[in-house]
Amino acid sequence: MSVRELSRIACRPGCGACCIAPSIRAPIPGMPAGKPAGVRCVQLTEQLRCRLFGHPERPRFCVGLAPSTEMCGADRRHAIRWLAGLELRTRP
Repeated sequence: MSVRELSRIACRPGCGACCIAPSIRAPIPGMPAGKPAGVRCVQLTEQLRCRLFGHPERPRFCVGLAPSTEMCGADRRHAIRWLAGLELRTRP
């Protein structure tokens, strides 16, 4: 088992950082041009859960973004900062 696999964790309830911080360039139902970084996805519920989780319409980017101790840290603020930093480092 890889270090990355060992660091995977369950999604933190009430977070939603991965549906806000990163940009998503693929179409999302309700956001046909994708979403910019820092903008809340229209598919994020009031409970901060993804309406598309487990559905084929969910963008491939989202499917591949698994929670990990490195990304999520101890709280939501850490996750938003970490994802925003990743966004900056991987900007085309």
